[in-house]
Amino acid sequence: MSTPLLTRQHVVELIDELPNDSLPEVAQFIEFLRFKAVQLRRPSSPEEESLLTIIHRRLPPDEQQRLRTLRSKLEAEQLTEAERMDLEMYVERIEREDVERAEALVKLAELRHASLTQLMRDLQLGAVIDDD
Repeated sequence: MSTPLLTRQHVVELIDELPNDSLPEVAQFIEFLRFKAVQLRRPSSPEEESLLTIIHRRLPPDEQQRLRTLRSKLEAEQLTEAERMDLEMYVERIEREDVERAEALVKLAELRHASLTQLMRDLQLGAVIDDD
């Protein structure tokens, strides 16, 4: 038996149908679910914390801006040789960090006994392809 797809609106409609004396219990249950969701995102060990640091690592804002500038110059065909080398360094770094991020995601999914798709949902990491 398949579970129907629920939307937030449908859940709100279900709550609206409940008697007012049920609202404290509903609120308590929703708070529990919120707490549980936050706990899923928290590391439970130093290893998880280390993996989460890798997963969430991004270029600092100044380097992101520099990369945007270099990409714009590349598109406009105005890169100097030094800038081209700089851009290549950024691309190599980003590719290396993407590999490290993917490896950390797989390892964390294994530690949490979760699918990669579910872990990415739990961590609210972009679009995922459903593999469940």
